[in-house]
Amino acid sequence: MFTVSSLPIAILFCVITMLGWGSWANTQKLAGKTEWPFELYYWDYALGVFLFSILFMVAFGGAGAIANLGAAGSGAIWGALLSGAIFNVSNILLVVAIDAAGMSVAFPVGVGLALVIGTVTSYLQAPKGNPAALAGGVVLVILAMILSAIAYSKLPRAAGRGWARGVAFAVVAGALMGFFYPRLVRTISPDFNSGVIQPEFLSPYTALFLFAIGLLLSNLVVNTIFMKAGGKTYREYFAGTSKLHALGVLGGAIWMLALSLNVIASGVAGPAISYALGQGATLVAAIWGVLIWKEFRAAPAGTAPFLYLMFAGYALGLTLIGLATL
Repeated sequence: MFTVSSLPIAILFCVITMLGWGSWANTQKLAGKTEWPFELYYWDYALGVFLFSILFMVAFGGAGAIANLGAAGSGAIWGALLSGAIFNVSNILLVVAIDAAGMSVAFPVGVGLALVIGTVTSYLQAPKGNPAALAGGVVLVILAMILSAIAYSKLPRAAGRGWARGVAFAVVAGALMGFFYPRLVRTISPDFNSGVIQPEFLSPYTALFLFAIGLLLSNLVVNTIFMKAGGKTYREYFAGTSKLHALGVLGGAIWMLALSLNVIASGVAGPAISYALGQGATLVAAIWGVLIWKEFRAAPAGTAPFLYLMFAGYALGLTLIGLATL
């Protein structure tokens, strides 16, 4: 079983998580340019998460990860499955928010809220790191979230259609998303870096595999509801091109790679810091939304300072969170 023992490597994994979690939604934006609905995109996203979890478990978990499936306690197994289901509901709501309001507001508001909830919950669960630096970083992230919402509210309603809907879905998504990570971490053996998995607990690779199963199974219910609400059919999904399906699978694989590296890094950096650094994805996604997708091109004069302050808040907040490991 592959583990990490070096803090610099753990921080590197968290940075990769940040880039992955902040960039996977570009695949949805690309698919959306061809009017491929988010409901249809999301089937392939869920499939990508599941397929990558199998690959990661087999490649790095070894035979021990598979054997762990039979030795783990039912509480840990159900906890990992539930974690996947919770994330799935929250993430599909985030996808709706991205579809309505764009990456530059959905991520700062939704994922920023998830960062705050997940970081605080994870720290209370496993206190590790400088609490003052961690708290300071979280406060700055909250301020950056507020600035993002203010900046987006200044868009003309013609360009910013769906603003209220997008922000509302982002808030609900973030409130749910903040709880999936602490629940997932609770199922994993606390000292998995030693190579020994305590009785009743899961190895990180087994937990990630069960998480992906929970996501995929819950999606059969959750996304079907969204499809019916949006008037979409399975016939439309199977009529999609291979390129469109590949974009969804790629998006899911990118996100799952990020989560997998983050969980592995948590054994050294601690769950709270590992998760908080990974959710620096908010900054990455905001950069994509503002600079690449030009989501604020119709913004009136006076909007730019709010965007600059938002970027500064996230950058300084993440720096403090990183310093909390020292």
